[in-house]
Amino acid sequence: MAETMKGMVLTGHGGKSMIKWRENLMRPIPSQQDALIKVAACGLNNTDVNTRLGWYSGSMDGRAATDKPDDGSWGGTGLAFPRIQGADVVGTVIAVGSARHVDLVGKRVMVDPWLRHPGTSATDEGAAYLGSEIDGGFAEYVKVPASAVHVVDSDYTDVELATFATSYVTAENMLDQARVGRQDSILVTGASGGVGSALIQLALRRGATVLALTSASKAERVMSLGADYVIDRERGGLRAALQAATGKSRVNVVADVIGGPIWPELLSALTRRGRYVCSGAVAGAIVEFDLRTFYLRDLVLLGATIVPEGTFANLVSYIERREIKPLVAATFRLRQLHAAQDFFLARNHIGNVVVTP
Repeated sequence: MAETMKGMVLTGHGGKSMIKWRENLMRPIPSQQDALIKVAACGLNNTDVNTRLGWYSGSMDGRAATDKPDDGSWGGTGLAFPRIQGADVVGTVIAVGSARHVDLVGKRVMVDPWLRHPGTSATDEGAAYLGSEIDGGFAEYVKVPASAVHVVDSDYTDVELATFATSYVTAENMLDQARVGRQDSILVTGASGGVGSALIQLALRRGATVLALTSASKAERVMSLGADYVIDRERGGLRAALQAATGKSRVNVVADVIGGPIWPELLSALTRRGRYVCSGAVAGAIVEFDLRTFYLRDLVLLGATIVPEGTFANLVSYIERREIKPLVAATFRLRQLHAAQDFFLARNHIGNVVVTP
């Protein structure tokens, strides 16, 4: 008889009521290329909320879906339901499908949420995301390709390790795309969130000068992450605020995860040939774009989604060398996933939210 497990299942696009607790889910069986992981902790991200809402669909104009769009996943395809979400998996490998992966059994691991066939390029349209195209970690067990499993040697707790995968890989990819180095000054929007706080740490690791854009109420905590300057997002006029804080009204790079009404000011705050890189739009996906700002200042605009192979392995090495640190904002039990999403969406926290079975 097949074994069962408990977990939270997304049954369709819409509100949190579409996420259902189930105690009779079929426990996955690893095939030849797979590893079966007993989940110890799993991080919560914007991707989980956006996928539930159908927000990625172009037909929604940045709003939540009211039906089942055929492009509701991050990759522009329809989402298959029911779906177990959750990308930031930390746990122990308990079984593998092939003897060649037997060394993984019993090891504490993190999972690269970007799933692709080995050797495919970063532009491969067949790439999948854990918890979107295949079932993820909001359950007691998860089956993933063994090639995505990374043994981690760290004294960080399971909950702490579950803060890294999506936020930090997204941030590292943004910095790679924009070629950020020690010669750069970089403005980070949404600096208190998971990706924003990761951007601060990873940009500092590269030797860049980091300017963090956040609310006054979070300024002290964001400064504690090591940012060189904290800019009050509620203070009128971004360039004037930059000038007052740093003596310069422009930066080389803007790393943006918020979009929304401030977007024209972000472009205006770039130096000539400055680079704007984006991986999110929590304040609004539809923005006002003056082409004159773009072409008269020779700006470079970059999107950052699919992450090249090797990026996650680099991240694990940073963790093991303690070059980056976890930021746990709150921990919830898996059955409290509705409350966890409410906490997450209130955006009063700094760092990442984690759920445990």
